[in-house]
Amino acid sequence: MTNDPVTTRLLRQALPVVTTLASLLLVVTLAGALYLGRDILVPVALAILLSFVLVPAVRWLRRLRVPRAAAVLLVVLLAFGMLGAVGSLIAREAAQLAADLPRYSLTLRDKITALRAATAERGGLSDTFSGFFDMAEEIGKELQPPAKTESETSAALGTAERPMQVEIHAPRSGLLTTLGSVAGGVLHPLATFGLILLFTIFILLQREDLRNRAIRLAGSSDLRRTTAAIDDATARLSRFFIAQLILNFAFGVVIGVGLWFIGVPSPILFGVIAGIARFVPYVGAVISAVLPLAIAVAVDPGWSMAIQVAILFVIVEPIAGHVVEPLLYGHSTGISPVAVILAATIWTFLWGPIGLLLATPLTVCLVVLGRHVERLWFLDVILGDRPALGPQEIFYQRMLAGDPAEAIEQGQLFLKERALVTYYDEVVLAGLRMAQEDAARGMLDRERQGEVGAGFRTVVEALGQARRRVMPRRSRKPRGAEAEAAFAAVGPDRRAAGIVLAPEDLAPAWRGPAPVLCVASGGAFDEAATLMLAQTLSRHGLGARAAAGDALREGVPEGERPAMICFSYLDPISLSQIRLTIRRARKAAPGATILVGLWRERDPASLARLRRAVSADLLVTSLSDALDAALERARAGTAPAALPRMAAE
Repeated sequence: MTNDPVTTRLLRQALPVVTTLASLLLVVTLAGALYLGRDILVPVALAILLSFVLVPAVRWLRRLRVPRAAAVLLVVLLAFGMLGAVGSLIAREAAQLAADLPRYSLTLRDKITALRAATAERGGLSDTFSGFFDMAEEIGKELQPPAKTESETSAALGTAERPMQVEIHAPRSGLLTTLGSVAGGVLHPLATFGLILLFTIFILLQREDLRNRAIRLAGSSDLRRTTAAIDDATARLSRFFIAQLILNFAFGVVIGVGLWFIGVPSPILFGVIAGIARFVPYVGAVISAVLPLAIAVAVDPGWSMAIQVAILFVIVEPIAGHVVEPLLYGHSTGISPVAVILAATIWTFLWGPIGLLLATPLTVCLVVLGRHVERLWFLDVILGDRPALGPQEIFYQRMLAGDPAEAIEQGQLFLKERALVTYYDEVVLAGLRMAQEDAARGMLDRERQGEVGAGFRTVVEALGQARRRVMPRRSRKPRGAEAEAAFAAVGPDRRAAGIVLAPEDLAPAWRGPAPVLCVASGGAFDEAATLMLAQTLSRHGLGARAAAGDALREGVPEGERPAMICFSYLDPISLSQIRLTIRRARKAAPGATILVGLWRERDPASLARLRRAVSADLLVTSLSDALDAALERARAGTAPAALPRMAAE
């Protein structure tokens, strides 16, 4: 590294550009390797995915004391035998359909003629669909059997002389050319099939050894956690692929049976195609419906068969995708919709139709790797459906973007399941701390602080009007990835979050209209924190009101003296200033409980020193702690048999 400051500064400025170029070069290199090595990588990928499906069967045989090699060979041979049977079934049905197609050409041409005449009566529609009609007519002509030539007709009738036939033959190819063409058309698929078979067998035989090598490549020092993570990922992938295989098989069976009842030719073929095509995300079922619809149009002189086929797909696919699929493996594969489409495009470009079928399974594998391998965390961020930011960061980002309405909507969704004080503590208060840190670093000027603070207050005022809950409703599931992430990130509700004190449960000093006075400091964001504290206490039966920092300077009238005074501090402030404020409060309201809320994350040792340094009765760092302390003080002196009521709607 050079000691020249100018050179050092230039190198630092160029570092992001160099990093970006290196990343781009790496991506291009990987794409080129995947494209050029597809003849080897496609069988390997298929074998890995097939091994995920076959692992449970191998484990089941192992539990029956079958040797590993015998169990693997038995399962693999059975699986490939079924694949071969399906392939032969498809070939036979396709050949039968191809032989029957010429019979349907006249029906298809009659329908095209009728449609052309109908659209011609409507003026502009004729021009719009003319290209489609021309293409359909060409297809109909191709489907017709070839007509006999004049010479063939004369020969058959015996009424014409046979003309001299002149035939032109291509030069006879050599043995090597013939063998090359045969190898290209036959040996290449057989070689691919053999590679898949061999890779599947060895992956199942060496599964534990491959897992250990993956742990080594992950570079984790915690072998226990990494092993558990990889085993969990393998089990999840196996369950997902098996569930997808079962669902798509059932989808193909239902479609095939439905087409058989409708009367569409070759229903088995179309059922198999539907089951295979459904592995393609979003558009697979639509693609599989095109061919049976076309055959129905060509077979039936009317339109009833085509309408029945369309209704069949319109009914079966939503049931499979929106009812059965969530029951089998949840509403999502763990991939964002944009990532699914992007992955399908990329894998199709690299590996062709096989890549389109493998796009979703391969992307699921990449997302699982990103969630369990630290070095590949970026895969989960890019491809996964989980929010890239935490709930607190998302909330603060919305405040910076001036979008409190979206924050209010997400907060109300959270409150359907959990307590308001939990949301305030884990999300809103954490967002306020981020805003305060940015302000302390000079990243938010005074005007910007005012705008962000106004956004916070808008959200708090709106959420404070939400209805109270009786208790957490565990049966109601949150909607959306962001809500799911928020529920996973926050801790459980405390017991006090479900308590509301009735007036008869309160000590005499706490039965006034506003026995708690919440005083804000002078920070830009302290007003929102103070408002949250007042709302939290009021929702639990303790009347509270928020006031500005100078509310105690002129004293408090005798009839309005609070039972508790809460000071809210989000800004870093000196201890001497806190002690001075507390002395003023004790002078203005003798006998009142003084609570200081320092809404900063602090270690226990630091909190103990602060409690000794300030002369407050209570020192808390969260709204839940403040609620616990206030409820305990408010019930002091009541009868032990007095039980608090649970929060009601």
